[in-house]
Amino acid sequence: MERYFYMSDDLQDLERLEVELENEGMVRPQIHVLTDREAQLNSYRLHEVSSLMRTDVIRKGLKGALVGALGFGLVILVAGVTGMAASFGWTPFVFLAIVVLGFCTWEAGFLGFQLPNRRFREFQRLLDEGKHVFFVDIRSGQELLLQRAVARHPRLQQVGKGEAMPWWLIALQEKYQRFVRSAP
Repeated sequence: MERYFYMSDDLQDLERLEVELENEGMVRPQIHVLTDREAQLNSYRLHEVSSLMRTDVIRKGLKGALVGALGFGLVILVAGVTGMAASFGWTPFVFLAIVVLGFCTWEAGFLGFQLPNRRFREFQRLLDEGKHVFFVDIRSGQELLLQRAVARHPRLQQVGKGEAMPWWLIALQEKYQRFVRSAP
């Protein structure tokens, strides 16, 4: 899967493109609009980038969990090698190891909330200029569909290409959205 990034200053044109793509069989979680003009975006039927996705919380949190797992192992190793676990029992050291793991994950995630997503940093200049970044995650076989749809929107300009979300995550989001729409 690949992700294609496009730039535009016309939200109405992006809305038409999103509808065309959905009519051709793409699902809503494949399509996103990144903008600093959220108030304008509310007037259109566009799938905006979630606030969680705009930050680096997931990536930093995972790195923090890795550091925490190393800390967890270190606490358990030191308790066993020094014989302290034999003297005091394993319970306090297991609890300390869990606290180390949780703290490292939480602290790194907290720092990640304060940073923009590394995949979107390159577009910050465009966003500051009032432009909108439209991106689409496509599976193999959908390239031609995307090219035809984009060709009907001459104001769009391709500004990048990257790695897409895993397909299983897109499918899971689509099933969740269908459930929410059908729930009472």
